[in-house]
Amino acid sequence: MKAGIKLQVIHIHPNSHAGYYPGAQRVSMKVLFDPENGLILGAQANGEDGVDKRIDVIATAMHANAQHGGLTIDDLMDLELAYAPQFGSAKDAINIAGYVGNNVFNGTTPTLQWHELETARAAGAQVIDVRSGGEHGNGHIPGTLNIPVEELRDRLDEIDLENVVVYCQVGQRGHIATQILKANGAKVRNLDGGYVTWSAGQRAIQS
Repeated sequence: MKAGIKLQVIHIHPNSHAGYYPGAQRVSMKVLFDPENGLILGAQANGEDGVDKRIDVIATAMHANAQHGGLTIDDLMDLELAYAPQFGSAKDAINIAGYVGNNVFNGTTPTLQWHELETARAAGAQVIDVRSGGEHGNGHIPGTLNIPVEELRDRLDEIDLENVVVYCQVGQRGHIATQILKANGAKVRNLDGGYVTWSAGQRAIQS
């Protein structure tokens, strides 16, 4: 960064409230944190419902950082926030940010940002869509191989274990795929935020 501040970025796309309750809307969040100590540096969010309260929580966490050296990305995992199915989920979007951030912070899930993908491909990375065939058919990153996550172990011979990027819709199955491939010796990265984040980035470039 120009200011010399190191940061790590994650993108998540959970529901505004419990998915089984009618009217759930997607909340897209971008959270920034210090890769060395996990302190939360900022966030953006958009959606039709529940955006304000998630940003309020992040703002409070950042205030705690400034005043007391307080909350880190890991701390978000265990925050107990108000819950009712029509207003939130048992695992809130804030908790999800904590889980995803923790996996990145501790190195469990190496990630790649959407705007870094073409550079990675130019350097020889194979890109694999681990969603279902139906999802792939409804829209995918051009030139990517579709291997559903449940088929990965049986199709390792099709994968470049030396340099591979995986993606799913929002990142969760990509995380699972990353763990499967790491266990088989792969040098693998998960596309942060999945196809949803990549698609949003492409629309921003074209607008």
